[in-house]
Amino acid sequence: MSDLLERLRGRGWRLTSQRRVVAEVLDGEHVHLTADEVHSRAVERLPEISRATVYNTLGELVCLGEVLEVATDGRAKRYDPNAHRPHQHLICSGCGAIRDVQPQGDPLAGLPHGERFGFAVTGAEITYRGLCPDCTNGP
Repeated sequence: MSDLLERLRGRGWRLTSQRRVVAEVLDGEHVHLTADEVHSRAVERLPEISRATVYNTLGELVCLGEVLEVATDGRAKRYDPNAHRPHQHLICSGCGAIRDVQPQGDPLAGLPHGERFGFAVTGAEITYRGLCPDCTNGP
């Protein structure tokens, strides 16, 4: 059973066949699919699953904190099941590919106290951008 499915069962989340298929599609460390990609893959496993069910399930998973919603500069949102391991994202400015990265050190250390404006800072989200090998090397 996948890590995501195990966490959902542990929370007592009702795993209907539709919800199970969405969770199975999202399984994997570097999976950052759009809702349409999740739907397309879910239909291969469960042909009767609707787009609305996929969108609703993704919304529930985000609200539960089991999946991260990643925005990528005007492109479709992507869904990241790696919600419980600290990481940042590396995004290709060309094709939009996303990879999880684990930079060393505390990202909060880079924000001087004078720049915190009295905030009690509890977290940081850093996005690294560049070109992936496919976009750098061209076709």
